[in-house]
Amino acid sequence: MALLSALTINMVIALIAKTLDEGTAPVGLSPTEYLPATAVGFLIGSLGLSLLARFAPKAPPLVVPVALILTWIPDLLLLSEGATAVNITALMLMHLVVAGSVVSAFARTMPDVTR
Repeated sequence: MALLSALTINMVIALIAKTLDEGTAPVGLSPTEYLPATAVGFLIGSLGLSLLARFAPKAPPLVVPVALILTWIPDLLLLSEGATAVNITALMLMHLVVAGSVVSAFARTMPDVTR
């Protein structure tokens, strides 16, 4: 259910960004790009959170936010390739949605890791 929510929310973000950023060639905002990326990001995040819960259950709560910030670096690098601020903001929001959906999916089963 969390993955379906992330896919839906990311679709809405992409549609809004395309509407606000008319006339440009958006990077990563076509469904063939962001839908698989959302699913893969969700799976990788789930794997990472599972490994964290198993091997480092007392890890600092900053691990997830730091991982999220690291995923924004490639988005910011797209600015040098001509992507607009609206485009980059949409991609960064999409990463936030994926991270939030992973954390919410694990919140009940792994409260110590997702706090």
